[in-house]
Amino acid sequence: MPSAVALIPARAGSERVPGKNVRPLAGHPLLAYSIAAARASGLFEQVVVSTDSDEIASVATRYGAEIPELRPAALGMATSPDIEWVRHMLGVLPKYELFSLLRPTSPFRGAETIRRAWDLFVAQDPPADSIRAVELTRQHPGKMWVLDGDLMRPLLDQAPGVVPTHSRQYKSLPEVYVQNSSLEIAWTRISADGEIAGQRVMPFFTEGHEGLTIDYEDDWVLAERLVESGEAVLPEVTA
Repeated sequence: MPSAVALIPARAGSERVPGKNVRPLAGHPLLAYSIAAARASGLFEQVVVSTDSDEIASVATRYGAEIPELRPAALGMATSPDIEWVRHMLGVLPKYELFSLLRPTSPFRGAETIRRAWDLFVAQDPPADSIRAVELTRQHPGKMWVLDGDLMRPLLDQAPGVVPTHSRQYKSLPEVYVQNSSLEIAWTRISADGEIAGQRVMPFFTEGHEGLTIDYEDDWVLAERLVESGEAVLPEVTA
């Protein structure tokens, strides 16, 4: 089995859901569920949290993750690309063949989800560069617009002589998938080229609520309701 490390990004300073990484969900910090899922999967030699916060680092350590060193402040900005902190963390860790990104914003992604994606990825022949969680989008790009002064224009170029995509039924449009924050698995070699996805990217189709992403306050409300109703189950956490 290839050697692998789980990388869990948890910077401070979330603007849409303040303090989300350590905010309690069903009695534990949100971050704890990704740590628990990674550890329970049995796939990783290390479960590492990348953070620029001493508070988050303390919480992560308490729930069983490792913090080799804090993320430099320059890599913790809202606009910082993932490749920067991934390269930083891989640079201070032992050499691994694979890394997996497990973002805390998908708390219903469990160990079984990670193992399912892993099995698909390592069985690919010839090997893909990475596998990334996706789901069928509800907001089709064919119906999206870009502001252009006082007017707007379609996001997608429209073919002349045919019904434009914004005037067609959803079912008549090609299926489009959007990534969610559930998981990514990639070969560490691609990071040398400034990539975390590479050129050959496999889709991993999330099921049920395992791809639910908490990006806004109403997502948090939904997650709480799903837990309370028993419609979704969180990974078992030990601290």
